[in-house]
Amino acid sequence: MNLGTVFECAISRYPDRVALVENEVRYTFAQLNEEVNRLATSLMKLGVARRDRVMVLLKNRREAVCVFWATQKLGAIFTPINMRLSPEDTQYCISDSEPKAVIFESSSRRAVMSAKFSDRPVFIGVDHGEGDVSYDELVQRGTSSFESAVFDEEEIALMLYTSGTTGFPKGVPRSHKNEYASTIAHIIQNAYEPFENTLGAMPLYHTMGIHSLLSMCMLNGKYVIPVQSDPVSMLSLLEKEKITCLYMIPRLYHELLENGNKADYDLSALQKIGYAGAPMSEALTQKCFSFFKPKHFVNHYGSTEIYTFTTCSALDKKPGCAGKPGFHQRMRLIVPDPSGGATPQDVVPSGQIGEIIIHAGSDEAFKGYWNRPDATRKAIRHDWYYTGDLGVLDDEGDLYIVGRIDEMLISGGENISPVEIEEVLSSHPKVAEAVVIGEEDDRWGQIVVACIVPQEPDAGLTVQELDQYCKQHAKLSNSKRPRKYLFVDELPRNASGKILRRELNHLLAQRNNT
Repeated sequence: MNLGTVFECAISRYPDRVALVENEVRYTFAQLNEEVNRLATSLMKLGVARRDRVMVLLKNRREAVCVFWATQKLGAIFTPINMRLSPEDTQYCISDSEPKAVIFESSSRRAVMSAKFSDRPVFIGVDHGEGDVSYDELVQRGTSSFESAVFDEEEIALMLYTSGTTGFPKGVPRSHKNEYASTIAHIIQNAYEPFENTLGAMPLYHTMGIHSLLSMCMLNGKYVIPVQSDPVSMLSLLEKEKITCLYMIPRLYHELLENGNKADYDLSALQKIGYAGAPMSEALTQKCFSFFKPKHFVNHYGSTEIYTFTTCSALDKKPGCAGKPGFHQRMRLIVPDPSGGATPQDVVPSGQIGEIIIHAGSDEAFKGYWNRPDATRKAIRHDWYYTGDLGVLDDEGDLYIVGRIDEMLISGGENISPVEIEEVLSSHPKVAEAVVIGEEDDRWGQIVVACIVPQEPDAGLTVQELDQYCKQHAKLSNSKRPRKYLFVDELPRNASGKILRRELNHLLAQRNNT
């Protein structure tokens, strides 16, 4: 089923239910559909057709949601990019996707107008006086009825750009079939029911944001856009809109819990929470259970390329566990080989660390990167997707992520995963965040270096205190104890929030030279 049909089915079921809330303005499914139809007819008059890319540089807002559904009805390809990308990365995405239209707001105007285009697209401004034509003008000129294009579910519905920690972003084309299957999986894995209410906290240029939106449509639920992203505003919105489910990255949960008092808000409607995108520490997991008291709490491990790898909903017993493969998936752990020589037959024995590979034949799996056959050949081999993640299975066959192949440290001939050390350090009450990197050493090959963000700058946290904590911790062997500490005010991150370890290596080198 294509996504335009998914939207129209939702409208036919419950046209008068609230579909979207923004700035206290409520839009029913019928009202949202009328604006989508008006936008789609105007875009069609501008020449936007099947398979054309419509690039979107917008925050989460009503207009972004309507553009998403209008492109699905047209058979065009919704192509959102992060407004915080560097000018160089923005230019790359533009050149790579060759959009027919670019939709932007005042905060992203400079990035759009300074870019170079081989074929100039139509510039559509959301804010007054921007672009060749405004969003509002398109809606006013359009018609309230629109006959959706007829096309196959294997056609591309959207393209998301991954923002790795090295190199340019890669375009990940996702078919209607991919997104339909992934959304069904998302609903089941998060135990969602009809008429859920969620907070659109994750941006629509991210796979988590897309599936939050799609799941609410399929369930005739309510998608609430947080206009203010500060913790107090978001907690107030959770209470006011009786949000029933949340799906966010761990950092957003951390911010809510650090800045909110449960006694100040009635969050009794919130029954289901989930996270993805990064590991969640055991300490933060316990805080989420204590603060939200969820009936269902799931760790979703996946990627933009293949939405679901594994899920775990037993986090009270196994915090940090990634669980078992999703019901569409097959998974293996193979011999870690940075050169790419390991095959799907090189499976490691149970209990040993291996690279996680996922079969690339599921309905949730993409077929390859946009204009990047080299990257596709590297990622998909022998019909398996090589994640680059390292994991280990426990006695019950549940997966734990222990790091990345390119982040593995080798000290004294022993393979060391940064994740287990970071978990221990993050559990210290004076530590806000911890990241482990390796430093070259003539004797050991590498030594473990811990980069620490203290909870409070003046908390008096010392190297000696952390070293003693690690020595006494039952989960950390002496050989994995950090031999050097680097205190920083914040961790360097890319536009999607991933930690840039290479920047920490540069900072460490600078400190060593001073």
